[in-house]
Amino acid sequence: MNSDAGWMLTSASLVLLMTPALALFYGGMAGRRQALNMMMMSFGTLGVVTVVYILWGWSMSYGDRSIAGLVADPTQYFGLRDMLIDEPGPNGYPLGIDVAFQLTFAVISTALISGALAGRVKFTTWLVFSALWATFAYFPLAHMVWGGGLLSHSAEGLAAMMFGTTDGEATVAPIDFAGGTVVHISAGTAALVLALMVGRRGEVSSRPHNLPLVMLGAALLWFGWFGFNGGSSFAADGLAGLAWLNTTAAAAAAMLGWVLVERIRDTRPTSLGAASGVVAGLVTITPAAGALTPVSALLLGFIGGILACLGVGLKYRFGYDDSLDVVGVHLVAGLWGTIGLAFFAQGVDHLRLLVVQIVIAVVAMVFSAVVTFVIGLALKATMGWRINPEDEFGGIDLAEHRESAYDDSPAPSALGSAS
Repeated sequence: MNSDAGWMLTSASLVLLMTPALALFYGGMAGRRQALNMMMMSFGTLGVVTVVYILWGWSMSYGDRSIAGLVADPTQYFGLRDMLIDEPGPNGYPLGIDVAFQLTFAVISTALISGALAGRVKFTTWLVFSALWATFAYFPLAHMVWGGGLLSHSAEGLAAMMFGTTDGEATVAPIDFAGGTVVHISAGTAALVLALMVGRRGEVSSRPHNLPLVMLGAALLWFGWFGFNGGSSFAADGLAGLAWLNTTAAAAAAMLGWVLVERIRDTRPTSLGAASGVVAGLVTITPAAGALTPVSALLLGFIGGILACLGVGLKYRFGYDDSLDVVGVHLVAGLWGTIGLAFFAQGVDHLRLLVVQIVIAVVAMVFSAVVTFVIGLALKATMGWRINPEDEFGGIDLAEHRESAYDDSPAPSALGSAS
């Protein structure tokens, strides 16, 4: 028990690190006068979602009183009351460790969406959205997939309705090892909906202002992802080791796939492409980390990197402003990882599993899209999303936070200093 508890606390800490790492990744991709705001959106999410998760998020996700398989009763464990968090839970270590681990997933999932909105939305509106989206989109999806709800292996789930049950569970059980549907498909869909709703940026440069910062953020995301995927074994065991290997394999192969596309299409591989390819591979393997061999993880990741690189170009074809490529990296790679694993998973009926994976992916997309649209529309009508065009042009950092990432004032002359 002690080794498992130690591993899970370490994993929770690694996943918590991913949100500040995302701040670095997004901050470097943003423009020079948008960097602080972009980073603050991740840090703000960390504050807001932590609070609501402790108050009602755990109860809505993993409470015992399910409401139609869609969400659990938020009042049952409100504020974690009546929970024996120091007593061993179903995985053999104190239940409070499970709460800590799952809390970090809720935070990073919500923070991912912010990349689609760089440089043009009110910080306070984003904070309110974070609380509402986590409550009405993420927590229900976590319950549906991991809490025994509609998209789980439960005998009352969709998979059981399609192909029957064996020993009280779905005969063809859905696979979402660490969050293909719950995290990446839901966040990527929300990013697409908000990008369309909020609209395009004005005449502001969208070029990344600090590529070394992007690569540092990608490196820390890769490091944190070992907790994300390895911790989803819920034990310090061989499955955690397999998830570690598959995570590394997919990230490395996806990076190569992405830069290969750049080399063929654009004649030059880029550092931004390498960093984005790593993240795309991590996204791809997330739902499949415990279900593949390392060789099949290489194949899944390589294809994921190619598809994500091509997916980023969709925003140019269809004209939506996904500022930092959340749709291409998280939605496209998340869809491929969730659906593509059916071709590579061992010991399964591949065709039936493919049908199940497609269904849960589509349901997660539709659910996230509808919830995001309703929340986004309500906030647009009340608080408003966009900052003033003048503030957007002058830089959101100064307008929203009265700060700048860099001191752009001219250095004093030698004569001025002496005087």
